[in-house]
Amino acid sequence: MSKEIYLTGDRPTGKLHIGHYIGSLKNRVRMQDSGEYSPFVMIADTQAFTDNARNPEKIRQSLTEVALDYLAVGIDPAKTTIFVQSQIKGLFELTEYFMNLVSVARLQRNPTVKSEISQKGFNEGIPAGFLTYPVSQAADIAIFRATKVPVGDDQEPMLEQARELVRSFNNAYQSDVLVEPVGVFPPKGQGRLPGIDGNAKMSKSLGNGIYISDDTDTMAKKVKSMYTDPLHINITDPGHVEGNVVFTYLDIFDPDKKRVQDLKDHYTAGGLGDMKLKKHLIDVMDAEMAPIRERREKYAQDIPAVLNMLKEGSIRANIVAEATMKDVRHAMGIDYFG
Repeated sequence: MSKEIYLTGDRPTGKLHIGHYIGSLKNRVRMQDSGEYSPFVMIADTQAFTDNARNPEKIRQSLTEVALDYLAVGIDPAKTTIFVQSQIKGLFELTEYFMNLVSVARLQRNPTVKSEISQKGFNEGIPAGFLTYPVSQAADIAIFRATKVPVGDDQEPMLEQARELVRSFNNAYQSDVLVEPVGVFPPKGQGRLPGIDGNAKMSKSLGNGIYISDDTDTMAKKVKSMYTDPLHINITDPGHVEGNVVFTYLDIFDPDKKRVQDLKDHYTAGGLGDMKLKKHLIDVMDAEMAPIRERREKYAQDIPAVLNMLKEGSIRANIVAEATMKDVRHAMGIDYFG
């Protein structure tokens, strides 16, 4: 029985933060280790150029940082094909064919893209590549015939666009060459980790994240600055749990759910200080993140080996992608010379 294929990835625009870890990376490792899938994980450098075209050095440096984060959390190149997007030439070709099957108006309606355009302040100056990156994402998924895509909750609109493009291609060329993907989302309540400032989303661009590579002292400093309850001025004051970032993190990182509930009850009644609560969160988070950080430091000692791993993964990925493109060209009737 053949395994299902899953594909996912990240843009190399900086180190990955624990929002990525909770929202997607843990899911990838779970699926990888289940033995039920053939996993592909992509470092999406081509997509990163859509809003960093004049800063290639940022992307180049971030490539190894993202690869280190992958290895640190447990993505295993012996089980998962880790590759670099720009090295898969068939992706550019399939993206071009997909471009002809979607309207500009449909791309402009994509809620994820609309939100990111607003966040980045593009206004009328939006790069064409950024507006069309959902088409590139659809090609990424389709070229590997991925049936499952582990992503955060906010990526469902992108997956729907990918499914539409796959259907459009198969209908236009009367084929079943490409397959429609479905999303694999984090466990309920772990879909999105808020920023330490209380913002609904942790983001590299907002500077409100805790990074996978952060040492204990850096992480502790960030936790101590976390948004809690602005009305909880004195320790004796009754506190509010809802919207309190510290409790959001405890719900995710503390395995002792009874203890978390006891802390919530104590805080709500009054008598529990924010700093004591934050120190507990630091201990809980460090218990999970310290081993990951140590693995990262170990891999970082041999960057040439990390780059070689990416090269070998890209070679393997190219073989799979080219097999799909052979079928795509045949379906379109453009395999003119055999």
